[in-house]
Amino acid sequence: MGRLREDGETLAIRCDAEERPFLIDAHPGVLYVTARYQDWPMVLVALPHAGEELVRELVEDAWAARAPKTLVRARRTEHGFDG
Repeated sequence: MGRLREDGETLAIRCDAEERPFLIDAHPGVLYVTARYQDWPMVLVALPHAGEELVRELVEDAWAARAPKTLVRARRTEHGFDG
């Protein structure tokens, strides 16, 4: 799903490969990709510059992409996201 890189300030997290360019454009200086991650469905997060809400959303999206769909539906229902 993701990992904290050795510098302790960068989170590498899974994301939708087609959505990644839009995420990076929407959060310049916070989200980016290096050559190492270019071919993987990952985005890098500069944690010192990232807001808590953005990080939470990225983690939840990464989890939802890999979790059993019944758990995803249950969580969304529990939090009022029935759609």
